[in-house]
Amino acid sequence: MIQPQSHLNVADISRARELMCIRIIGASNRRYAHISDIIIAVINEALPNTPLERSEVIRVVIVRTCTYL
Repeated sequence: MIQPQSHLNVADISRARELMCIRIIGASNRRYAHISDIIIAVINEALPNTPLERSEVIRVVIVRTCTYL
């Protein structure tokens, strides 16, 4: 379950390393995002010399999550 202000690790080749969830797309007051949901996120950390910059706002699809006990 992903909620706003969650820090996420990126699992693709976009060369961004860490994101922070800002908003969950869908119903107006959804609290959590699950697999296959779309969220709006900001890039916290990216590799140098890439087209992505820090503090850039992007749309993201959730493809994998894990739970911590």
